Amino acid sequence: MKYWMLSILTFTLTSFSIYAQKKHSKEKIIFSLEENISYKKGDSYTNERCVLDVYFPKSKKNLPTLVFFHGGGLKRGDKYIPEYFKDKEIAVVSVNYRFYPKVKVNQIIQDAAVAVKWVYDNINKYGGDKKKIFLSGHSAGGYLISMLGLDQTYLENVGLNPALIAGLIPLSGHTITHMTEREDKGIEGTQPVIDKMAPLFYVKKDTPPYIMITGDRNLELLGRYEENAYMFRMMKINGNQNTELYELQGYGHMMVDPAAPILFRRINELINSN
Repeated sequence: MKYWMLSILTFTLTSFSIYAQKKHSKEKIIFSLEENISYKKGDSYTNERCVLDVYFPKSKKNLPTLVFFHGGGLKRGDKYIPEYFKDKEIAVVSVNYRFYPKVKVNQIIQDAAVAVKWVYDNINKYGGDKKKIFLSGHSAGGYLISMLGLDQTYLENVGLNPALIAGLIPLSGHTITHMTEREDKGIEGTQPVIDKMAPLFYVKKDTPPYIMITGDRNLELLGRYEENAYMFRMMKINGNQNTELYELQGYGHMMVDPAAPILFRRINELINSN
């Protein structure tokens, strides 16, 4: 009798285990990567640099989308998918763009605007929801997305209303005029400038959620935390309730990995709050 009961129990547990494995396998998400998709045509240099990658979970719909711009001082760098997002239910678009001095800084921002318009027009093919597009980028990439979200002319010039962007999340980006733009004007890198090429020039009450994340003020690039803190303060003075600032203690400028969980959490919180 005991042997018979043990056999039934063993069979039951085995059957449950097989069912659980089958159930788990059915829920397994397959991810896909499509690389070097052209978003802007032009000369050979434009065709080489103006490409993007789309990383997305297949068979999923209405996904939030993160458009991510790499850093490199607007002079160097290459697109990549941050590791943290490679197993998450979110579409990630990683963008390359042209570099200074082959093009001016405002032309680089224009490239970024065209890339975002491409995402808005095409992300539904990859399961993304065009109402859930978030812009992010590290360092120079953070500067680019701040300019796109705050100086509305860049997106408007490609036929996209900046209000359609669900959120801006720059990682250690300039809010003063970018160092490469200052270099182009013959201004020393230690001389801060706020002109029309500075996100700070466009402080206003109404913006998409604007979530700035920097490294530790004592470990960051010169003045990087402080200029973001000034942007945060000026936004609040102007009545902007959508601006946030995070300082990652113990991390310097290379802070994408520790920032990624905050970025992902805030994207989901913003989506669920609407």
